[in-house]
Amino acid sequence: MNDARALLLTGVFGAGKSAVAVEIADLLEVGAPPYAAIDLDWLCWSSAGGAGHDEHEILARNLAAVAANYREAGVERFVLAGSVGDAVTLEAVRAALAVPVLVVRLTAPLAVIEERLGSSPTTGRADDLARARDWLAAGTGVGLEDAVVENVGPIRETAARVLELAGWSPG
Repeated sequence: MNDARALLLTGVFGAGKSAVAVEIADLLEVGAPPYAAIDLDWLCWSSAGGAGHDEHEILARNLAAVAANYREAGVERFVLAGSVGDAVTLEAVRAALAVPVLVVRLTAPLAVIEERLGSSPTTGRADDLARARDWLAAGTGVGLEDAVVENVGPIRETAARVLELAGWSPG
């Protein structure tokens, strides 16, 4: 795992992927190789899918362009956060990055996820909670990972554990 150049934090909505990615970025800020933190949801959030465009294709094209720009700027490590539920999406991410990817699935008990997502008054978060329940019931995304980390304690400890799994030293 020490040759990983990208970390993909995946899991159901509410597992804490974005929060852990931000904490990893904070840990990498000083002394580590140049890095970029990318939330995959933002790279494919559009209504274009209804116009005959495939969400996987949009994600892959956007990620490839962003990653190329970062590599040109000297970035050596990528920290990605996104709910990857199938092998097609995972392969699209790997192909777009063109670097080895360590997939870490973050988990949390449903009660914790309900607390995290249920505290937000937005319709989007309510939809995310419903989707998280569906994914958990169906086992969506399970088995795509290289490692599983429970994300229920202090966020810094979870981030440090993920970095340890990747063999990445914080600054």
